[in-house]
Amino acid sequence: MSRPSKPRQYLEYAPVAMAASLLEYLPRPCARLAGQGIAEGFYRLHRRLARVGLRNLELAYPDQSPAWREQALHGLYRHLGRQMAEFCRFPRYTAANLDAICVTRGLEHYLEARERGRGVLILTAHLGGWEISSFAHSLRGFPLRFIVRPLDNQPLDRMVNRTRGLHGNQPIDKRDFARGLLQAMAANQTVGILLDQNSYPPQGVFVPFFGHLACTAAGPARIALRTGAAVVPGFTVWEAAERRYVLYFEPALPLLRTGDDEADVRANTAQYTAVIEGWVRRYPDQWLWIHRRWKARPPGEASLYANNQAKG
Repeated sequence: MSRPSKPRQYLEYAPVAMAASLLEYLPRPCARLAGQGIAEGFYRLHRRLARVGLRNLELAYPDQSPAWREQALHGLYRHLGRQMAEFCRFPRYTAANLDAICVTRGLEHYLEARERGRGVLILTAHLGGWEISSFAHSLRGFPLRFIVRPLDNQPLDRMVNRTRGLHGNQPIDKRDFARGLLQAMAANQTVGILLDQNSYPPQGVFVPFFGHLACTAAGPARIALRTGAAVVPGFTVWEAAERRYVLYFEPALPLLRTGDDEADVRANTAQYTAVIEGWVRRYPDQWLWIHRRWKARPPGEASLYANNQAKG
């Protein structure tokens, strides 16, 4: 897909930049309320994505009522609005005020993995405050690299990555995924991996997710098997009781290795996906349901979105 023309790019970028500046300089409670209001508008007006979300919730939670699913989806939108406000306020966050926004628990698991010297893959998902996760980790002195697909709007892409990289985080272009990961692991660097979106064979393999086969990127498992890199689950979620985000690190996952390369790739990818499912089940109103996670199907299987043509 070609990029929009430069004049159009700047016409699209200008209002986004103005909104970001407004959210940055508003007091944090007001910025969060404003972000929730913007997200609420999308929830009410852009129902195509909402239909995708409700279909995904139906697939994942067939025994729950339609009212429960609508409530969970509505909660997601409110959460996305809060995270948008936090992202715009990143330039105002410092080591001194960070604990009021996000604390880390289980840091020892990450440090132990890094001490192995073979690189660290942080296994995470579009759950909770995934943007806050990498930013807070870098602000505490642990910059990392992350896989991104460049945005079609170049000025917006530069602005977003500039904000993400304020404390040393660096992107790896998704188009150079394998080489970038291998170089990072060889240098004992840390890379954040969002492993919860639809993929397609041969880059992806089908593994269970909420009781349905979901095509999942196999690259992280291949890299771990090739380099011995540690795979550490790390999820940042909003803890309502604490009124802040918490970045949880878990112990590095065991590397499943039998000598059958393709079976090992599938087994490790299934293991990673099961970890993500467990976290989504704990925080169902904080996962990005509006993406068609089960879009790709094994040969011969019908679409799970046959009656839901919205893009997501």
